[in-house]
Amino acid sequence: MTKHHPSLFAEDFIFLEAPRWHANRLWVSDVFDHTVYALDPDGSRQKICEVPHRPSGLGFLPDGTLIVVSSKDRKLMRIVGNSIAEYADLSGMASGDVNDFAVDRHGRIYVGNFGYDYDAGEPRALTDLHRVDRDGSISVAATGLDFPNGSVIINEGKTLVVAETWLGRLTAFDIDEEGKLGNRRIFADLGTREPDGICADAAGAIWVGCFNTGEFLRVLDGGTITDIIAFDGRAVSCTLGGADGRQLFCTVYRGTLDELIARKRNGAVFNVQVDVPGPASS
Repeated sequence: MTKHHPSLFAEDFIFLEAPRWHANRLWVSDVFDHTVYALDPDGSRQKICEVPHRPSGLGFLPDGTLIVVSSKDRKLMRIVGNSIAEYADLSGMASGDVNDFAVDRHGRIYVGNFGYDYDAGEPRALTDLHRVDRDGSISVAATGLDFPNGSVIINEGKTLVVAETWLGRLTAFDIDEEGKLGNRRIFADLGTREPDGICADAAGAIWVGCFNTGEFLRVLDGGTITDIIAFDGRAVSCTLGGADGRQLFCTVYRGTLDELIARKRNGAVFNVQVDVPGPASS
């Protein structure tokens, strides 16, 4: 088991989700500060835009267009300069706040939602994963997921992996040529750990932030854990990037849930050098 010693990269945020490395910068959503940022390699930040209804998932289409989730109004927004414009409206289909997503090489977006009103304290409910095609059409990609959260596409575009947070597992699907999902199976059972954001490396292993334990794990198909990075706080999400693709950027909330509810600015990004780089497209 490999253990790592991360370094602080940037701080003074509230709650950072969906880090993505693109064009030599780290892009993040500060959910409760309603802001998307881009961070340079030295950790300095640029405010890109505001997303009034809570930004969450981020991703880039093949042509470089930046898409961000607008969670509370259940939409995907296109970022144009310092403004946002509607890309897809899932409010008539998603049964909860829209969450994270993955983009395939054809520009199809696979996006999850909470499935119920988490903020209002409604009971847990299973929900659907939706697919948004480049022509704007929206379809149900998979059903019966329990709080689908972080997601990533591996195996040269042939496999989608989704974190089902409340079930403590990573779930995999095959992706066919038409973008349909099938052959649902467990990629990794994490037991009592609650997976949040995830990313993949060039070997097809998944790095996963476990929110309740404060750990980032590198896990193989089948569930073997090869690496652990432990924090005093909440592990949120991660991505691989940097000049050589071997910098793992981890977003962490260094505080209690009560402090998060009070919107204390305890959100931070840490980075650490790892052995296996991200996929070439990173």
